[in-house]
Amino acid sequence: MRIRKELWFGFGLMALILGTIVVMTPWGNLTNGHIGLLMLALVVVTIMLGFPTAFTLMGMGVLFAWLAYRSVNPDLAVRQVLDLMVQRTYAVMANDVLIAVPLFVFMGYLVERSALIERLFRSLHLSLARIPGSLAVATIVTCAIFATATGIVGAVVTLMGLLAFPAMLRAGYSTQLSAGSITAGGCLGILIPPSVLLIVYGATAGVSVVQLYAGAFFPGLMLAALYVGYVILVAKLKPSAAPPLPESESTVPPSPALVPLATQRRNAFTGLLGALGGRSLGVPASTVWGQFLVTMLPALAIGSLLVVTYLGATKVVEEVDYSGLEIAGFAADEAATGLAEPPVSGTGLAEPPVSGTGLAEPPVSGTGLAEPPVSGTGLAEPPAGDAGLAEPPAEEGAAAEPPAAQAAAGQPTGTDAGPAGVAEPPGASSPAAAAAAERLPVPGWFWIVLAVALAALAGIYAFMTWERLEIFKMLLLSFFPLAILILAVLGSIVFGLATPTEAAAVGALGGFVLAIAYRYANHRRESPSRATSQTVRDVGVILRESSFLTAKTSAMVCWLFVGSSIFSAAFALLGGQEIVNQWVLSLDLTPVQFMLLAQFIIFILGWPLEWTEIIVIFMPIFIPLLAHFQIDPLFFGLLVALNLQTAFLSPPVAMAAFYLKGVAPPHVTLNQIFGGMLPFMGIQVVALALLYIFPGIGLWLPEVLYR
Repeated sequence: MRIRKELWFGFGLMALILGTIVVMTPWGNLTNGHIGLLMLALVVVTIMLGFPTAFTLMGMGVLFAWLAYRSVNPDLAVRQVLDLMVQRTYAVMANDVLIAVPLFVFMGYLVERSALIERLFRSLHLSLARIPGSLAVATIVTCAIFATATGIVGAVVTLMGLLAFPAMLRAGYSTQLSAGSITAGGCLGILIPPSVLLIVYGATAGVSVVQLYAGAFFPGLMLAALYVGYVILVAKLKPSAAPPLPESESTVPPSPALVPLATQRRNAFTGLLGALGGRSLGVPASTVWGQFLVTMLPALAIGSLLVVTYLGATKVVEEVDYSGLEIAGFAADEAATGLAEPPVSGTGLAEPPVSGTGLAEPPVSGTGLAEPPVSGTGLAEPPAGDAGLAEPPAEEGAAAEPPAAQAAAGQPTGTDAGPAGVAEPPGASSPAAAAAAERLPVPGWFWIVLAVALAALAGIYAFMTWERLEIFKMLLLSFFPLAILILAVLGSIVFGLATPTEAAAVGALGGFVLAIAYRYANHRRESPSRATSQTVRDVGVILRESSFLTAKTSAMVCWLFVGSSIFSAAFALLGGQEIVNQWVLSLDLTPVQFMLLAQFIIFILGWPLEWTEIIVIFMPIFIPLLAHFQIDPLFFGLLVALNLQTAFLSPPVAMAAFYLKGVAPPHVTLNQIFGGMLPFMGIQVVALALLYIFPGIGLWLPEVLYR
């Protein structure tokens, strides 16, 4: 009966679309533009019937492109359609942005199979045990971290459905809250970098993927924080939906080797200090030193951050004056000379402009051949004469040049020389150089940061019990390696050290290393003698499966782009885009009204369609209108990415619900899963409103880094 209701809903929606077509289409005065709109509606209905999206787009595009060409020249229609297919396919093959897709997907599948998520969930659950609804909170945090490392929604939802869902149900958690936490947390990979959706949008809209990644970082954290806040609120207001865990499941006993020390002192840091002072109570010195070094890791990490912050805050920014490189009477205008480099556009991978860093190349002067003058060293060559050639050296016995001429030639004068008129040696530093070597005064905010860091360190060591020490060691083995991989990949992209493709390649290598390390650690714990052979066998299986799934996903994305490109060309040939533009402009909307209309349409489309179909079909319709309403495509893309999470959380498609249903216990119904997802859909709407009201949430980081 449940499936029948869903089928009735789907058929009713398709009947509504077809009925609208029949009523609204001017059949007596049918133009090519109306045929384009008819093609758009038929594609939506065909996809809802279950036909493959890529080949549906391709087939519809070829058919309606042939109709468009046939209306102009029937004899050349077939040839023109074939030429269109070849050109559009080649354009997709030549798109450099798409190279990052298989690499990020490959990294995700490797991390997924590294046997890491179970350790990560366990350590996060124990570290958050005192928070209301700790299991659901740990589930969302684990999903957010894992989504950052993988970006694969189906994999995260499935793994957490196998790991966290039974644990929450055994602990007495509400089925709806448990299902909603897993599905909503698993869908964070759509928004949080490295998101494949952002790569696809960047390739479609011509927006830099680097800036999209930087812009999506804080909105993703905001959405995860709203999810966590909702779970804590539910656990506070309705404890029966998320009861507290028994003490046996929320505590960790100290390591057996440290039990003698744990019985003497409750604080692990002071206990280890006392053991180093001679009161080891029979614990081996190597064990004491090893555990003490572990406790010192927070201090080392915070100290390193403070040193880096100090060096950055007091660094002298050298300003180089290039005014002397311009010849008088010559305007150094690259636009006037026509020598400026053409801007790179359309690839979405343009490097951020260099501004205010002092690293830009000096401008070339009029002839393009003059070297910049070297001042203060006394080693500069004399300037060239009018003919561009250096003057020959003075002959022996010639009259000495006056001091002004010597100064102009960069030679030391009597004021620069030593007591006997001898110039200072090259290694000597002038007062200007010594001043440049000094650091700037320490700004006031640094002392505030220092005080906060010291207070945090004091709090960490004051509350470092033996239980928290064990949890910290668990985090060291599960959370921190993954965090380092994430920071290496995303940090290199955001700070301009690497392109998304290069960072994805490094991430894939890091995922491979993690898979080897954690598989070996698991086998080493179970059977040390066979750990190496079993690890080699497992890694071979992981590589084979990950490669196959990566090829499958990448082929899907590339075929989607080919089909979308052909479909968009046919839609434009028929004049559908022009009709849509004229209709929107005739409404005389303000930018705010247009933004609300666009996001509402995308929200509604997320119910029957997936995000891939919405991006490749409907974004080419919205993007040309952004310039008229003066809307930044980057900001529009962030809103779309946040909005499109509804495609995985809204019935009847709601792929996250079906992923979870496939691994859930038999008594959990699909309606219960849908019911648990609805509150999180409301949270997404709130997050969308916050991002629109406060655009700095998404635009602050790109503006600071790149503009």
